Amino acid sequence: MRDDRPAIAGHVRRHLDHLVLPVVDLTTARTRLSSLGFTVAGDAPHPFGTENACVFLADKTYLEPLAVAQREDCEAAALQGNAFVARDQAYRFRRGQDGFSALVFSTDDAVADHARFQTNGLSGGDILEFSRPMTRPDGGEAIGQFRLAFASDLRAPDLFCFTCQRVQPLPADRSALETHENGVTGIRKVILSEPNPTDFQYFLQQVVDERETEAHSFGMDIQAENAQISVLNDAGMRAFLGVEKASAERGLRARALVFTVADIAATQAIFAANHIDHVKRGDSLLVPPAPGQGAIFVFGE
Repeated sequence: MRDDRPAIAGHVRRHLDHLVLPVVDLTTARTRLSSLGFTVAGDAPHPFGTENACVFLADKTYLEPLAVAQREDCEAAALQGNAFVARDQAYRFRRGQDGFSALVFSTDDAVADHARFQTNGLSGGDILEFSRPMTRPDGGEAIGQFRLAFASDLRAPDLFCFTCQRVQPLPADRSALETHENGVTGIRKVILSEPNPTDFQYFLQQVVDERETEAHSFGMDIQAENAQISVLNDAGMRAFLGVEKASAERGLRARALVFTVADIAATQAIFAANHIDHVKRGDSLLVPPAPGQGAIFVFGE
């Protein structure tokens, strides 16, 4: 269906950049993700007390398992208005140490995004600018500089979104890190849940910068440049993910990722060899959450 409001100014449908997955600690996350057949990058600290160990994919998206490295630094940053850390702390307080808290989209102008979010009543906090070092594949060190613009809806305390501008990008050659034993090549779909998905149509339209959505009996879909964002109601969560008792709480929650793999039989063989609990649903493999993996992972050709 189409929104009758005027077209979004400066409309360029956004590219899904990465997904933030809070984890209890990076060691647990690395063990879990490696057992699923992913190649995991080295630990990388943020200057405000968090750290990550990312999983980079060939479609130029990535997963960001996020852990708390220095709690005192995180608390100080949150008090100083760092929305990224404040939202991470709030998520962990409400949902625990393993989960799925944020969708991130790429941008060339985070300042303009921040102004747009403010204008539309969706700002999730002040712009955040930071830099951090990263070890290159050759062992050298590079510095990346980033600028983030946050969007949130007060009705959805367990999910936030932001756009990420790489003011000084990190080295682009990640081919070694983008090759995974499980055959994953990219992210096809991100699944959110909410009893009445269309209540959040406007929020997602603004974040994705896409006017057109598709409503159906199981929820609502909106297309980012490189992946579909689906919001499922209770019936949709049961039908697609086998979640029999969806939460009665209102508000968007990030629940699952759908990966594209080269050979589903080879992927399943890895799960069997590593004793990974999984369910075959149609042509896909569904892996339920576990320590170090706070979302449902779905793998399909």
